[in-house]
Amino acid sequence: MSTIIVETPVTAGLGALFTTHGLSKKTVVLFDENTRKLYGEELLETLGKEGFQWKELVVPAREASKSFNAAYRLYGSMIGADVDRSWNLLAVGGGVVGDLGGFIAASYYRGIPVIQLPTTLLAMTDSSIGGKVAINHPLGKNLIGFFHLPELVLIDPSYLETLPQREIYSGMAEVIKYGFIADEAFLSFLDLHFKDITNLQEPWLTEAVKKSACIKEDVITKDFRETNGIRATLNFGHTFAHGLEKLAEYKYLRHGEAVTIGMACALVLSHNLGYLDNVSLQRGLSILKRFRFPTGVLKRRFLDIESEVLLENMFSDKKKLDKKLRFVLLKRLGEAFQLEENVEDRAVLKAINEARIFFSGQSEHSR
Repeated sequence: MSTIIVETPVTAGLGALFTTHGLSKKTVVLFDENTRKLYGEELLETLGKEGFQWKELVVPAREASKSFNAAYRLYGSMIGADVDRSWNLLAVGGGVVGDLGGFIAASYYRGIPVIQLPTTLLAMTDSSIGGKVAINHPLGKNLIGFFHLPELVLIDPSYLETLPQREIYSGMAEVIKYGFIADEAFLSFLDLHFKDITNLQEPWLTEAVKKSACIKEDVITKDFRETNGIRATLNFGHTFAHGLEKLAEYKYLRHGEAVTIGMACALVLSHNLGYLDNVSLQRGLSILKRFRFPTGVLKRRFLDIESEVLLENMFSDKKKLDKKLRFVLLKRLGEAFQLEENVEDRAVLKAINEARIFFSGQSEHSR
């Protein structure tokens, strides 16, 4: 499994760290335009002082960068710089850079090591950990990719200070997810300190990041290639969420916002199918009430969408099997499972409609 380091500054002694883990000091450094501006000069100066040889690559800061076209261009830059299998790749950014960088590392010269340096809460607690790397296809998100574990995941919570609050809330959705699926005590901690964490207050922020990373790493260790159903529990709320993301053209709704809505749908579905008791349902929904959406986003991207249209778009999700949707449900708060039997469309539509009623009672807040 990967070595995960959470500290500030996480790049101190980077050369020795690479050497200790058998990594060369020849590194392709992949940024997006935002992370290059925010962290590039300091990081490249550190690499210079630590004796690294590097090739810098920059992509636009948008979901469209996770594409064959972007990868093809980056391959060409690497080939032109004489990058070979003795090199590694350091991905500096959020989920787009992490996924794209991991995809390139997994495929270039049949695989070179990748190091993840996540800069968003979502990436720190989810996408940088676990080795699922992919690019998008016009017909669906993350459909083309590899299992390629990072050698190192370097997490510095201080990087989050540069993020807008919308991105913090988006990342918090995945943090809350870990409490729902694996640890009720952690869920209680998050409920108690939700405001502290979203305001980036220590020590609660670092504790939430560390615990989230630990839970995901534990799940990955038990089911790296998603063969026994354990890793699938990480997809709690995601079957609904990916349908919403597709409808939003992967740009008008943040992943975490879609997951927040999806978790509400999954909580309701868990209850309606007889797995989750009503007290737990209400407690789970009360936690999701803490999330805030930018003005108009919740209405346009969920409340105004017909349930049948959302269901149709959910079938583009890669989590379907034999044209059947797969749902992760809760037996109780802190214990998730993947339901193997098919769920009738009317039950899914009922869950969406009841979640819509829940969110329609929420006043939207600008951030």
